[in-house]
Amino acid sequence: MTLKRRDIKAFASVTKKMLLQMERKVQSAKHHELVYWHLASHGIPKSLHCLSLRLTEEYSVNAMARTRLPPPESVSRLTDPSFHHVVILTDNVLAASVVISSTVENAVNPDKFVFHIVTDKKTYTPMHAWFAMNSASSPVVEVKGLHQYDWPHEVNFRVREMLDIHRMIWRRHYQNLKDSDFSFVEGTHEQSLQALNPSCLALLNHLRIYIPKLFPDLNKIVLLDDDVVVQRDLSSLWEKDLNGKVVGAVVDSWCGDNCCPGRTYKDYFNFSHPLISSNLVKDDCAWLSGMNVFDLKAWRQTNITEAYSTWLRLSVSSGLQLWQPGALPPTLLAFKGLTQSLDPSWHVAGLGSRSVKSPEEILKSAAVLHFSGPAKPWLEISNPEVRSLWYRYVNSSDIFIRKCKIMN
Repeated sequence: MTLKRRDIKAFASVTKKMLLQMERKVQSAKHHELVYWHLASHGIPKSLHCLSLRLTEEYSVNAMARTRLPPPESVSRLTDPSFHHVVILTDNVLAASVVISSTVENAVNPDKFVFHIVTDKKTYTPMHAWFAMNSASSPVVEVKGLHQYDWPHEVNFRVREMLDIHRMIWRRHYQNLKDSDFSFVEGTHEQSLQALNPSCLALLNHLRIYIPKLFPDLNKIVLLDDDVVVQRDLSSLWEKDLNGKVVGAVVDSWCGDNCCPGRTYKDYFNFSHPLISSNLVKDDCAWLSGMNVFDLKAWRQTNITEAYSTWLRLSVSSGLQLWQPGALPPTLLAFKGLTQSLDPSWHVAGLGSRSVKSPEEILKSAAVLHFSGPAKPWLEISNPEVRSLWYRYVNSSDIFIRKCKIMN
C-alpha cells in the first residue's frame, strides 16, 4: 500500500465494508443452520415409522399381541392406592418403552409400580402390541387410547375450545415471525423456533390439565414425559409430603443461587402486559414439567382446571399476546401458589438443547434425565454425549428393534 501510494482512508473504508459483508454472511449462515436444525427436530425417523407399522401388523396376525392389558388378575391394581402409579401421555412407542424399562430396572421393588399409558387412536394398536408381547419384563401396564374415554359433552367442548385457542396463539406467533422475515432478537433464536414446534399443538401435551378426569379413581400419581430416562428408584416420590400443595416439581437448581434449572417466567410471558406483570415476577424460576408428583385428591378440591380455561379466554380477549405457544405458560398461571419444591437431584432438564450444560457428575446422580428441547435422543441431531444414557434402556434384543434398525 505504501509503495503504490494508495489512500489509507479509502483502503480502510473498503476493508471495513468487506468485514461487514463477511459478518452478515456468518450471521446468515448461523441463522439458517438453526432453522434447519429445528426443522430436523420435527421429523419422525424412518426407524420409528417402521416400528409402529410392524407392531400394527403383528397386532392383526398375532393373538399374543392382542392379549388383554393388564391381565385380569392384575386389573384391581389399576386403582389400588398402595401401588405406585405412573402416568405417561405419549404417541411414541419406543420412548414409552424406555421410560418404563428404565423405571423398572432402577426400582428397588418393581412389582409395586403400575404404569398408565394414554395414547391417541392411531398409536393405540402398536403401543398395545409392544407391551402385550413384552409383558414378562415389566410390571402392570395399562394402555388406553383417547377414543376409549367416554367424557361428558361439557368436557369435550372445553377440550375443543382449549385446542382452538392454542392453535390461534400458535398461528399469531408464526405470523409475527413471518412478518419479520424470521429475524430474531439476539439470544432468542432457539426459544422462538421452539415455540413453533408442532408438539405445541398436540392434544396429548395439553390433556395433562385434565388428568383428574382421566384417572378419577387415583389420588396420587407421578407424571413422566416420554422424553425422560429414569436412573434411580422413584418410590419415595409417593411418600413426599406436598404440604397441601397440588404438584411437586423441581424449582431450585443444582447450579446455585440466581440460577434456574429451566427458564424464568420472562422466557414464557409478555411482561409488558399488565395481566402478566401483576401476577408474576419475571425473574422468578418456572417449575420444571416432565417429572412431577400430583396430588389428585388435593387438585379436585381446587379450581385449577377452571383457572386454566379462564386464562385461555383472557388470552383471546387480550389479543393473544400474553405468552408464547405451548401448554406450560397457562399451566404455570393455573398452578400459581400450589407448587411444592423438590430437591434438584430429582430432575435434570434441558438435555435436548444444542449444548448440554449439566456437569457429568450431576447427570450421573440425577434421578430423572429430561431431554427437553428439540434434540430428542431418538433423533440423529441429539447430543451424542448424553444420547447413550437413553439408549442403554432400549431393548436391543427385540426382533422389531433389530429389523427396524433402531440402534443404528
